[in-house]
Amino acid sequence: MTQITVAALQLAFSDDLETNIANVSRLVREAAGQGAQVILPPELFEGEYFCRVEDEGLFANAKPVGEHKAVLAMQALAEALRVTIPTSFFEADGPHHYNSLAMIGPDGEVQGVYRKSHIPDGPGYEEKFYFRPGNTGFKVWPHPAATLGVGVCWDQWYPETARAMMLMGAEVLFYPTAIGSEPHDTSLDTARLWRRAMVGHAVSNVVPIVAANRIGTEHGQTFYGTSFIADERGDILAELGREEEGVIVATLDLDRIKRHRAAFGFFRDRRPELYGRLVEDR
Repeated sequence: MTQITVAALQLAFSDDLETNIANVSRLVREAAGQGAQVILPPELFEGEYFCRVEDEGLFANAKPVGEHKAVLAMQALAEALRVTIPTSFFEADGPHHYNSLAMIGPDGEVQGVYRKSHIPDGPGYEEKFYFRPGNTGFKVWPHPAATLGVGVCWDQWYPETARAMMLMGAEVLFYPTAIGSEPHDTSLDTARLWRRAMVGHAVSNVVPIVAANRIGTEHGQTFYGTSFIADERGDILAELGREEEGVIVATLDLDRIKRHRAAFGFFRDRRPELYGRLVEDR
């Protein structure tokens, strides 16, 4: 039997990079102590979610992958603990800026970088001001126990993201996130929708999902946590509340999941010759 133990972290962040790194590191160690092999922090844990406003001064916080303090810290931690840490960060690549993820393996090396493909733009989430659409395409990553797929936040709403990673061989999907209240509509609570979208990916692809969100209130914007791990049938294996800091861990039976995926026939019965409209730009 092939198993993998995965974890998601949930916590609040300040504008102090070093404190945020220390707090994430503490929870990474806690997750590793519970046997986690792949540990997912939330999106852009380097600081507060800065995309709520358009401020050209914030571009100074972007760094290349080899120089970003959050990435360097997670590299050292991954090597020390022999764990994999998908690490979200604000990337500078020459004159361009991306919402990126460095996949850091258990040897502490960066296996590669994924740049967020879908970039939102709206009140409180003005990411198009800061980030170019990713140019890496979707990516999957080898791990000794499984092939891992990672999308970043807004990617998690798109069934195409999940399906593309599955067709590339992913066996577990991970989504680091920063999402909460909607400044334009205080009556709108997307927490249920957010979870349902990803649980739908779990069911339609017969794959476990790991989602990590932040908590806390930053300049009037409240992040709703509710991080979770779901199995291949969409059942919740572990979850955290709206204000709860902590770690959730689950062990996945990959052999069982593979049998279930084959039995459902979702990939056997695909009709890609009928899907041309999906790639039309309209």
